[in-house]
Amino acid sequence: MITGASSGIGAQLARELAGRGHGLVLVARRGDLLMSLAEDLRGSGVRVEVVTADLADPEDRAGLLDRVLELGLTPSILINNAGLSTLGPVHSADVDRELNMIAVDVVAVAELCTRFLPGMVERGQGAILNVASTAAFQPLPGQAGYGACKAFVLSYSRSLVGELAGTGVSVTALCPGPVQTGFIDAAGFSREQAESALPSFMWESVENVARCGIDALAKGHPVAIPGTANLVAAMAAHLTPKRILVPLMARQHPGLKDVRRSSPGAGK
Repeated sequence: MITGASSGIGAQLARELAGRGHGLVLVARRGDLLMSLAEDLRGSGVRVEVVTADLADPEDRAGLLDRVLELGLTPSILINNAGLSTLGPVHSADVDRELNMIAVDVVAVAELCTRFLPGMVERGQGAILNVASTAAFQPLPGQAGYGACKAFVLSYSRSLVGELAGTGVSVTALCPGPVQTGFIDAAGFSREQAESALPSFMWESVENVARCGIDALAKGHPVAIPGTANLVAAMAAHLTPKRILVPLMARQHPGLKDVRRSSPGAGK
């Protein structure tokens, strides 16, 4: 089962798994996009089912496992890919949008893992792929909530790895850097802003990200970071003293550009 499967990384993860012979349950809010993707994937000769759900909705989250079981399917792989970001300083943020992000990026991950894991452990096999981000390795002023959400996903996934040792169930955190998908536009970045903030050698194709994630899932690796440049950058950010790193990132983040211009004393 793949959440956030209607586009971007989620859709490519579905293509990667279908190409390896896995049947799929695709989950997202946009049923029309899911149906179109499902039709394409069925051409690979695998079973593909569509379940529309809003992971910000507690009832939709709570009912997902039962809806999969009602299809006569036993979930062997759970991919928590659905996610979104807000942009800009917290002091000017919309409260509802912030809480919606936390519901999708954090609460849904924890709830679905908690609901799906008991059956996997009982059967003695299964795998979970939680999509985090290289943003998990450091604070992210300008996207404070998003960085914190992904730090939760990474820490939570690592903890599950320790808990599940010897059960036959693995957990992997996929931590992409910048990827050319619609995620950037939805977060509120212009493409020019994103590409000016992050050098071209750090950008990975969605195909490379999905392949890296599924390869790591198949091997039971705890963390996967697509691209050597992103791996080096994530480790450097993790090790750099935050009193140095945070002001530097705040100066560079496009989400704080207008704030800097309008702040008292700007330009002096």
